[in-house]
Amino acid sequence: MLNVAGFYKNFNRGRSVPGVFRLGEPMSAHTTFKTGGPADVWVRPEGGDFPEYSGELILSARNEGIPVFILGGGANIVVAETGIRGIVLDTGGYNAVHGEPGGIVAVQAGASVDDAVRYAASVELSGLEFLAGMPGSLGGAVWMNARCYEKSVSDVLVDTEVIDLGGQFPLRTVVPCLQRDFGYKKSPFQNRDALIVGSRFALKKGTAEKIAGEMEEHRLDREEKGHYRFPSAGSVFKNNRKFGRPAGKIIDELGLCGLAVGDAQVAPWHGNIIINRGKAAGSEIKALAELVAGKVRSRLGLELEYEILFIGF
Repeated sequence: MLNVAGFYKNFNRGRSVPGVFRLGEPMSAHTTFKTGGPADVWVRPEGGDFPEYSGELILSARNEGIPVFILGGGANIVVAETGIRGIVLDTGGYNAVHGEPGGIVAVQAGASVDDAVRYAASVELSGLEFLAGMPGSLGGAVWMNARCYEKSVSDVLVDTEVIDLGGQFPLRTVVPCLQRDFGYKKSPFQNRDALIVGSRFALKKGTAEKIAGEMEEHRLDREEKGHYRFPSAGSVFKNNRKFGRPAGKIIDELGLCGLAVGDAQVAPWHGNIIINRGKAAGSEIKALAELVAGKVRSRLGLELEYEILFIGF
């Protein structure tokens, strides 16, 4: 068995990067599903040295055969009750948001989506309102190219700073946003061995009243759709336009709303949301998602694609 804690303590010896380090940290404390077993080592570095420190940590761990999982806001993952082996690198300590000339807002990867939206609103810059009320981190939203209300992150993204991890040493570089590299909930970072450390967004001058009104409209819509009633990860499946209707509608039409495996349940009010009714295990959520996908496949011949990620199974 890998001595993950011993490796991390040796790696960290003599380093002055502040942050939090815990052994056996329950992932249920760091996911919107409120479920998931312990990480061997959970670490949340803080401060401006985060990119270099994290890049060196990842490559050093790999050299010792120790896996590293990069955690954002935990809003799009299901973690197994057995937890995550190796190191969980939590980006939440690298979370500054600031403005630059020309309507640019720069956001570090660990900042919450809501923090970025609120900052833009505070300086009367419009363009991020569609993300209001969405859980998770900005780094995760860029990685997924988050989309809602007919808008995507890539619509306002200028560039993204990453630590490339494909070589012998971590390489800090800036990747411009080219629309051909992005798609529906897809980004080039999903196929790139890199750690997202921050992004810049080009926004337009707006009025405080209009920006606040759109933000409130989206928050209320999410609330009415039941996104906040129980722990969940929002949409379980991606929408495929070829199917002619959203995944939630398809699942609802098949009478699958309310279907449950243990404490995991397809939300009675929305077919594309699985909720944790109390003490749902990651395996129950995964089994229910697979059950729903299987029924859609067998009855309609449609292959649903997961939006959430299953970690540690």
